[in-house]
Amino acid sequence: MSDIIIRRMTVADVDGVAAVEAATFPTPWSRDAFASEMKNVAARYLVAEADGRIIGFAGAWIILDESHITNIAVLKEYRGRKIGRRLTEALMQYLSNLGAAYVTLEVRKSNEVAQNLYKSLGFIKLGVRKRYYEDNGEDALIMVCDHMPEVDPDFSEAETVTE
Repeated sequence: MSDIIIRRMTVADVDGVAAVEAATFPTPWSRDAFASEMKNVAARYLVAEADGRIIGFAGAWIILDESHITNIAVLKEYRGRKIGRRLTEALMQYLSNLGAAYVTLEVRKSNEVAQNLYKSLGFIKLGVRKRYYEDNGEDALIMVCDHMPEVDPDFSEAETVTE
């Protein structure tokens, strides 16, 4: 297998991302939801690619200095290789570059692997969303991190509004 590339998601990646989502979550977002996200000025998504195939992705919304991770997924056969960590770290860097002072997310109460990853990146538990997940009524932990990476001084993005 060649190296894994982390890059910004494009419209051409929608089918691959939707396939990863469908293979990962019991109530996945639709392909159309991801297509809509590509038009959402507040949304930013990254993909992990191996041998030309989308094997994972991470997305977030950012408004001013607030950011919220919407979803992170890695295909089962690629888990345990730190791809989720690389995606999360890259997304946090991206959000910081765009001006985010902190990032929030929800994670299943039973998903200790993800919780441990987030804790290792500086996230703390902020609260609980009771019966958050539609498929089984499971609670979600609300986690937040205000230890964002330093802004990359060479970062630029054509559609980013700066004043």
